[in-house]
This record gives sequence, C-alpha cells and structure tokens, in this order.
Amino acid sequence: MKYEPFAKSLIATSLALSCLTAHAASVAPATGENGMVVTAQHLASHVGVDVLKNGGNAVDAAVAVGYALAVVYPAAGNLGGGGFMTIQLADGRKTFLDFREKAPLAATANMYLDKDGNVVPDLSTRGHLAVGVPGTVSGMELALSKYGTKPRKEIIAPAIKLAEDGFVLEQGDVDLLDYATDMFKKDIKDSGSIFLSNGEPMQVGQKLVQKDLSKTLREISEKGADGFYKGWVADAIVTSSQANKGIITQADLDKYKTRELAPIECDYRGYHVVSAPPPSSGGVVICEIMNILEGYPMKDLGYHSAQGMHYQIEAMRHAYVDRNSYLGDPDFVKNPIAHLLDKNYATKLREAIKPQKAAVSSELKPGVAPHEGNNTTHYSIVDKWGNAVSVTYTLNDWFGAGVMASKTGVILNDEMDDFTSKIGVPNMYGLVQGEANAIAPGKAPLSSMSPTIVTKDGKVVMVVGTPGGSRIITATLLTMLNVIDYGMNIQEAVDAPRFHQQWLPEETNLEAFTTSPDTVKILESWGHKFAGPQDANHLAAILVGAPSLGGKPVGKNRFYGANDPRRNTGLSLGY
Repeated sequence: MKYEPFAKSLIATSLALSCLTAHAASVAPATGENGMVVTAQHLASHVGVDVLKNGGNAVDAAVAVGYALAVVYPAAGNLGGGGFMTIQLADGRKTFLDFREKAPLAATANMYLDKDGNVVPDLSTRGHLAVGVPGTVSGMELALSKYGTKPRKEIIAPAIKLAEDGFVLEQGDVDLLDYATDMFKKDIKDSGSIFLSNGEPMQVGQKLVQKDLSKTLREISEKGADGFYKGWVADAIVTSSQANKGIITQADLDKYKTRELAPIECDYRGYHVVSAPPPSSGGVVICEIMNILEGYPMKDLGYHSAQGMHYQIEAMRHAYVDRNSYLGDPDFVKNPIAHLLDKNYATKLREAIKPQKAAVSSELKPGVAPHEGNNTTHYSIVDKWGNAVSVTYTLNDWFGAGVMASKTGVILNDEMDDFTSKIGVPNMYGLVQGEANAIAPGKAPLSSMSPTIVTKDGKVVMVVGTPGGSRIITATLLTMLNVIDYGMNIQEAVDAPRFHQQWLPEETNLEAFTTSPDTVKILESWGHKFAGPQDANHLAAILVGAPSLGGKPVGKNRFYGANDPRRNTGLSLGY
C-alpha cells in the first residue's frame, strides 16, 4: 500500500475517526433555534448571523458572507474569482446561480502549449495569463437583487469595515497566509504590500488592514456590479492584465453575465437532492453515484466495511469516467444529463461492478460499455423561514494565480487551469479531461463545486458543500451518505475520515484511519490500489430538524451546524 507519511494531510490524527463507534469523540453540532450559518472563517459566520438577526433572509446572509470572506479569508474568499449558489426558498422554489469564471475572448485552445505541443508548466496556474474573467460580484449582486430583502449598502457594510479597520489574525489565518509567502514576495508591490509585514510573514496578533480592498468594496456598495465591471476598478483589472502578459480586456468584463439555471435533482432513499448543474459536474456525478449505490443495502453492509467501500469506490470510478469525458459548459457542449441520471443507466453500471473485484481505471473508457457515447471555500445558511442557500466559490488554487489587480486589493483567480490544456494531461488536481472541456473564448471551465441542498417532503433537511478541487464531489457525497445511510449526526458525518477515487489515477486516496488494516488488505486482494490522502477538504454543513435524520430535536433547537475540524478557522453559528 503506497502510504506515504501523512504530513501532507491537514488532518490531526486526534480528529480522524477510525470507525463508527469512535464518533462519540466528535464534538456536538452547533445548535440554533432560528437559523444557522457555517463558514470557513469565524468572523464571516458572525456577519451572516447578524444579518439573520436583523431580519434578513438566507440569501441576504449569503451575500454578506461572500463579501466578508473576500476580506477575512483571502486564500479563497474573493471578488476576483467565481462560483455557484444553490437556493431552495421556503415556498419550494429552487434555483441555481452560475457565476463561474469564463475564458477571455482572446483565449485559444492551445494557449498553454509550447511550440512542440507540450503543456508549459505553471502557465495556466500562475500569473495574469492564468486568470479567467471574474464572476463573483455579478453573482452576489444578482442573488441579492432577485432573492434578497436588504439594501446592498447594509449587506456590504460589514465587509467594508473589516477591510478598512482590519482584523486581528489568529493561528488559522496566519497558517493560510504563510502558504503564499513566496507568491506575495514575487508580487511585492501589490499583494506583498498587504499580506507581508516589512517583507516577512505576518504573525498571530497582528492586524490585517486592506485599504485598497475597502475602496473596491465601497465602489460596489455604491454602484453594484458596475462598480466592479466598469469604472476605475475595471480599468485597474484590465491595465494589470495587459501590463503582465494577460489577455483580459474591458470587452470581457462588459460581456460577463451570471447565468440562472435549473439545478440537478435526484432522489435517494426517500430524500430529494438539489445540486449543481453544468458547468459544474458536481450534481450530475453525485446523483449518478447515488443512483448506483441505491441498489445496494449500504446500511446493512456496514460503515466502511470492505464490501461497502468497494461499491462506493467503484461507483465513484465509473461516474468520474463520465464526468471527465462528457461534461462541459452547456453553452458549448450538449451534456448528456438525462442519460447519465437515468436509473436504467445506473443499473447497467451496477451490473458492470463485480462484487469482489476492482475495475482497472485505465480499461474504463468513454464510449466503451457501459459508458456509451484546492482551492475553494464553501458556506451553508438556513434561516427561520426555511430558506436555504449553499454557496461554493473559488480562486481555484490558494490565493488564485498569485497576483492582484493593482490598487484594488482584488486577488485574481487561476481558473483557466480547470480547462483541458491538453487532452490526456492532468491538471493541478490530477483530473484527466477531454475535448468537452477544451478552452474556448467566453467558455466556463468544468467545475467540481457541489453546493447541495437535501429536502424531504419539500422541506430542507440538509445543506452541504466543501472546497477541495476534484475531491469536492466525493467529500460532499460521503457526508450525505454518513447521515442518510449510517445515521450519524451532522458533526459526526463531517468529522468522519474520507476516501476519494476519480477514475485516473488508478489509486484511491485514503485519509488516516479511514478503515482498519484488515479491511484494506481485503480490498487490496480484490485489486484495489491505495495512496495516502490529498490536502483536506473543509465541509460546511447544516442539518435541520434533528441532530441526525433518525434523531429528535434537542430542546427548542431546530438547526444543527457542523464545521470541519480539518481547518481551524471556521465556525458554525446558530441563533
């Protein structure tokens, strides 16, 4: 078993639970009578709860949190990136906002290849040429204007204050900033002047002040999306791009529009799943895996038993073949969603899964039967009326492309790496993707972001999502299965150790203590190959009604929030 030392994992072994009986070691979920906010940064969680307390709905709180995270969680919270928002309103309406970044109009399919047709290292991940046209501000403004209830100035005011006055850094904040020290030193005039102290990493107890970002936020507060896509902020984005070999122009910013789409929906053991459609692959892959697993008695097989894990790994393997081969931006690609979500197709995939034999990933190919023809942040919010919002947005890598639009305080994404730079060559997350995700002007790259809401009888029972690149889908899925199939409370479900299989590479990644050594040996005897964990996800999840779906509410509490212990900056906060 290729277990390298788990130093690369952010998981403390004291929090990695080895089996179902160990879940008693989990802390209790956060509780609330009137609502719940779970984010990756404690100050942003407080911002969201304050909005709810002041009469705002879940969408108001989600937009306020989105702007606040751009200040207090600069590794992934952003104005210069993009993402997705899944919304279920109390009246039963469901919708999905796609504010994913898009390729600039001057982009070409081969823009990251050298003269010999080989991918140029770092060209799609570092510097201004890696930047896609940002969508976050457009998405937040559409959400607020269409589904919110509060005025923009009130919603953005907390973020402006945090940027202008600053906030005191805690250990988790410093750890994230330390990751990007070399990037900041290379961008010393812009990001380096903000996130370094006299050219060196900032320390716990120091105050991070972002005056330029506060000015940008004020411009958005006054003018809405035009405050970002037009005027001096837009000029700064374009000027910085063109001065540093980027290709974003004012025409790109003028053309950008958030798309409102129908979410992906499916049913699993009496629960209804509402998730992300293309250009996210998340909802399709989650539902495809669930359709496969629904045919197996997962609860009876037992949590992380050899047989149960085998079926889960194989379902992941088959679904990622389809994800990496067929899905892409719906404006450019005809996505075979109906086929991939068809229960009969799931039956064919189950028939292809041998009970005690792992498939060989390299032998599973698109067009061959049965397959016919890190970093990011997530937050979850539910209000007292029953409105729920699940948001995942991103700069792609931590601190994006490692560059900033000069004088704006806006860190820019490196989302162009999510395209297929060259067919057969993996991106930074190891995904080997096909022609459907090739670069084209104005196209959105395929994503794994999976902001998801689960309902029963039309009422919200779970809100869940996570960052983590290609691991987003499996981490979100396993959290839902832990609750629905294995009866865990929401904190236990989030804490539980996870595994990940994405078709290629061949190995399945295991977190520490995912299962027993005996179980691993059984799976290896069936042909499974394993590797150590990749960097940890950070789940943000809410359960409504009871600590677990089979339990009862505790006192007056109706909302139960779980923040992932794998990173120490987040907070679940109810009221």
